[in-house]
Amino acid sequence: MGISWMILGLLAGAIAKFLLPGRDPGGFIVTTLIGIAGAFTGGWLSAKFLDRPIQNEFFDLATWGAAIGGSLVLLIAYRLLFGNSRD
Repeated sequence: MGISWMILGLLAGAIAKFLLPGRDPGGFIVTTLIGIAGAFTGGWLSAKFLDRPIQNEFFDLATWGAAIGGSLVLLIAYRLLFGNSRD
């Protein structure tokens, strides 16, 4: 399940980046890592607080929503902490 969550995180990070355009302080690699962390975080929060168990299916809509939501939250937090441009 770990590899599929990493792939899901890469895609969720790309979607989050598409939804929040702009230059990030860390560039593509950091944004990708934020996407992976967001997928894990979103899945954990969904299971813990929303009583929605993590599915083992890659194409579960709720799993994708949790991963993208987690990625968005972490990307916004990262921009607030470290600025939103690489000037």
